[in-house]
Amino acid sequence: MTDLSTLWEVGLPLAGTAGGLGYAKVRAPRVFWSLVGLPVATTRFAVTYRSTMDVCGLTVQPSRFRAFLVRNVARRADVQPVPPKVRRIRGSMTGLRVTLRLPAGLEPADVMAASERLRHAWGVHSVTVVTVKPGFVELRMTGYDVLRRVRMPRRVVSGPMSVPVALREDGTAFVRDYLKVPHALTLGANQSGKSMYQRNLIAGLAPLPVALVGIDCKRGVEQRGYAPRLSALATTPEEADDLLEVLVGEMEERFDLLSAYGAGDIWALPDDVRPAPVVVLVDEVAELFLVATKKDEERRDRMVTQLIRLGQMARAAGIFLEVCGQRFGSDLGKGATALRAQLTGRVVHRVNDKQTAEMGVGDIAPDAVVTVLTIPPDQPGVAVAGDTSGGWSRIRTPQLTAAEAAAICAAHAHLTPDLPALTPYRPAVPVHVGAPVPVPLVKPSPATP
Repeated sequence: MTDLSTLWEVGLPLAGTAGGLGYAKVRAPRVFWSLVGLPVATTRFAVTYRSTMDVCGLTVQPSRFRAFLVRNVARRADVQPVPPKVRRIRGSMTGLRVTLRLPAGLEPADVMAASERLRHAWGVHSVTVVTVKPGFVELRMTGYDVLRRVRMPRRVVSGPMSVPVALREDGTAFVRDYLKVPHALTLGANQSGKSMYQRNLIAGLAPLPVALVGIDCKRGVEQRGYAPRLSALATTPEEADDLLEVLVGEMEERFDLLSAYGAGDIWALPDDVRPAPVVVLVDEVAELFLVATKKDEERRDRMVTQLIRLGQMARAAGIFLEVCGQRFGSDLGKGATALRAQLTGRVVHRVNDKQTAEMGVGDIAPDAVVTVLTIPPDQPGVAVAGDTSGGWSRIRTPQLTAAEAAAICAAHAHLTPDLPALTPYRPAVPVHVGAPVPVPLVKPSPATP
């Protein structure tokens, strides 16, 4: 009886602890990782580091001087291969970061090629290799799937034109920095999370001193709610044609200003004369390419030409492009490939065909096409983000409703810059943002006797 009582007293707390850890692993993975996963992963890494690097082919033969010291000073007959030297180990709420000093003969590409084997060897969810500086790489190990339930990090590197939009699979924030990547293309099929990405982007831009210009040829159903923060809005191809013409004229006037001050871009101008940056948000770009008549074809060619001109030259003038759509391919018409070449940043959600994935990331990161095509439909918001540097990563945007994004725009409506050229295109703001605009009923006139 005494043995049963002792077993009950000891086993009950242990069972409760095990149940609590199991619950935390599913419902609170950050807590489980901090309490259990991080100590286990750190210990496994420290114990198996040398052997893991050896079997993964990430060691080099020692130099002659090192071999001489081992044989003659240390008095050892066997001279072991040299792995990368561990410089720093840091734990976080999502994973483990290790800085390595590469020996002569290894390059970052060698470590990147072995990242999948390292992931399985150390029992972590993923291993991302980032080059810190020449000769140094950082292993960013993620302890669990951080994209399953997105929680943006509290500390994000900020800048005058930087917006944290999504979470990378290594636990860091995906930041849309317009000074580094001025123009971008975002693609995604229906229900893929493309609209969610746009909402987070607009919500991040709203508190910044920038002018937001919307082009939504679906009668403004996506961007009408952001009217309090928009400096201009075009909801038809005809309005988009006129608005793009005005934007090109604004760009040319800014070039005259830059020439007068001998500046290379607007950031080199004095604060009192620097014009406000402009972010042009094009929703469903295919609507600008589609034509039905000869007159529409002329308008299409004109609009595409203006977009290409903005993509080629507008960065210095502080005008940036955000082009979005469900599909983007050469079959849209002439100018599609030329426009894509100017859009450095790429974010591709789940798409319906391989050609769109190839047009999105195939020219900058061919190995990312397979990842795009394997995004499951039950994970909206998951996308592949890359740029012309060749690097890419999986990201996911946090949940943000259209009403929440509209409320953020309304709260920062006072920050909307006054650009005289865009005043005729300033959208009307309804009394209650997000509420349907009432349509007056027309009463029939009384019948004549």
